[in-house]
Amino acid sequence: MMTYMVSSIIEFLTANPHVAYLAVFLLALSESIPIIGAVVPGTAVILTLSALVPSGVLLLWPLLVAATSGAIAGDGLSFWLGHRYNREILGFWPLSRHPELIQRSEAFFERHGAKSVFFARFVPGVRAVIPLLAGMLGMTASRFYAVNIVSALAWASSHILSGVLVGATFSILGAAAKPLAILLVVLLAVGWVLLYIVRWTLRRGIPDVIDAWGRLQCRVGAHDTWLSRRLSHLLDPSRPEARTLAVSAVLLVGAAWLFFGILEDVITGDPLLLVDSAIYHVLQDLRTVPGDAVMIAITELGDTTVVAAVTLAVLSWLIWKRAWRTAAYWLIAIAGASALNSVIKVALHRVRPGELLYSGWSALSFPSGHSTVNVVLYGFLAFLIARDLHPAWRLVVALGAAILIFLIASSRLYLGAHWFSDVIGGLAFGSAWLALLGLSYLRRQVGHVGPKGLLAAGCSALILVGGLNIYRSHAADIDRYAVKATTPGMTATDWWASGWQQVPVRRIDLTGDTNEPMSFQWAGDLNDLQDILQKQGWNDSADWTPMNALNWFNFQTGPAALPVIPFFAGGRLPCLTLVRANSDEALSRSRLVLRVWVVELELTNERTSSLWMGSVVEERIYHPMSLITLTSTQPDVNAPRSTLAVAFGDARLVPRPPGTADGGWDGKVLLARHTKTTRGPSALCNR
Repeated sequence: MMTYMVSSIIEFLTANPHVAYLAVFLLALSESIPIIGAVVPGTAVILTLSALVPSGVLLLWPLLVAATSGAIAGDGLSFWLGHRYNREILGFWPLSRHPELIQRSEAFFERHGAKSVFFARFVPGVRAVIPLLAGMLGMTASRFYAVNIVSALAWASSHILSGVLVGATFSILGAAAKPLAILLVVLLAVGWVLLYIVRWTLRRGIPDVIDAWGRLQCRVGAHDTWLSRRLSHLLDPSRPEARTLAVSAVLLVGAAWLFFGILEDVITGDPLLLVDSAIYHVLQDLRTVPGDAVMIAITELGDTTVVAAVTLAVLSWLIWKRAWRTAAYWLIAIAGASALNSVIKVALHRVRPGELLYSGWSALSFPSGHSTVNVVLYGFLAFLIARDLHPAWRLVVALGAAILIFLIASSRLYLGAHWFSDVIGGLAFGSAWLALLGLSYLRRQVGHVGPKGLLAAGCSALILVGGLNIYRSHAADIDRYAVKATTPGMTATDWWASGWQQVPVRRIDLTGDTNEPMSFQWAGDLNDLQDILQKQGWNDSADWTPMNALNWFNFQTGPAALPVIPFFAGGRLPCLTLVRANSDEALSRSRLVLRVWVVELELTNERTSSLWMGSVVEERIYHPMSLITLTSTQPDVNAPRSTLAVAFGDARLVPRPPGTADGGWDGKVLLARHTKTTRGPSALCNR
């Protein structure tokens, strides 16, 4: 679906480039409109359109002119509104709903004066309000537009040229560009979600915890005992470390709850293990040679050699500063995390996803050692450095550590070295251990550790030893983490007799939920299956183009013209999707949908053939209030399967073991095969 959508958009823009230039102008303008600028994803779209310049779809200079003029016009409109309505406009919706944004923007303007118009262009949040405040506070138009034009030129150039650079990079990569782009989008989306959760916790959750902390302190203070006095002192919200203690407490509870929840699922074999398999297959299908090179280098930064070097460098600095208590906590943090991780691994004895030439305890999987140790290593290091820094630099240090931890953890997933639950479990366990040590550390008086020297020691060890480790280990690790294309085999005779039962019973999506039954299996070439079914009235599903997507909002569109929503099965999208309109006049607003996925099983006899599994269902079409089109999958899969069976002369209907059937399925599977010589692996889908 995504490929069809992107291809059709590129074709449309090639024929109508003026639409892209107009879109860039409007998006740049909207970024400067109060509140709207915080909602419209202008920057992301502008960067994406700019990436099309190297391919010749769009031209550089019209994009620069559109972005610059849009930015100037947007700030100018916001300035005029502030100059025309003064503070009255702050009482209008939606500005009246965000007083904290207005206060933050006013403070920004007072601190930087006229320069704030330039700086705000690059600062999310306040950039859409500063021009409005400039007009309200009496800034002259000549002075405003002088800064406005310069800032617009700088902003447009930085965004457009960055997008062009990304586009040029991906054009050099050739066939690897698409999977790398998808992987990058996935990483950015996950990172954005994690950042949003952290921001929400800091803005909403921590103040509530501090209030509850204070109420608990009052209750404890009502009793005059040694324990109550100790607890009262610890819980005192007026202490300088009260906010950090609250953050540590929230992190400890949340991370421990997450870790034990994952641990329970791993032990009991809950649906989380199905999610593991699905995510594993998704990421393995996205692997490319350039992506492997980058991710292997990142994972090598988290190897034991680098961890030991950073640990020793930081320990040496702490000893030189005579921070004995902090040095002891540092050793306990790293050594304790590593030891406890190994104990859990040995106790559970869970195997890794593939054969990666690990031995001993390293061959075990849960929790991920890279994730556990590195979140403690760089999390505790960032904590020690940030405590003595200016608040503005604390965020930089924390964000840098978080990005490094996130990349190392993501590399383990991408390379197939760990299951998803291994990585998340390792991050949760490491975070809980880090929070526990942080709570203990904050209760004691510690000396000055020299944050700048500590940062220099840690970064120097990471860069020097990390670079050396990449240089020495990269060639061997490329072979270790290479995709092992070992497809299990079975004779076609054995599959036809009973081997078909090894195919999954039901479709499993990315969340681990089980859905409709896999009531069809095909042995042979996928192109042959498509040819056979098209002769029986089955047609290819409509492509996901912008125009076809709009058919979902047209209640007069027939069922066959609606694109089919692609579903994941075991982490893969369908390789073939066919649709057949219902010929029954009473059911004219319904259709049969066949989705076919590849099976990791190779059939052999005199020749080699592929094996495919599919689900065939009936979708009813509804038009609530004649505004939108919705589909509802009917529970009965027996009738659609019978319609599909008509197309095959040599087919069998075989029953699954007792207990498989339910109310809408009789538990039988349709087996079909092509009797002619197959044409080899299908070009419709890659394994």
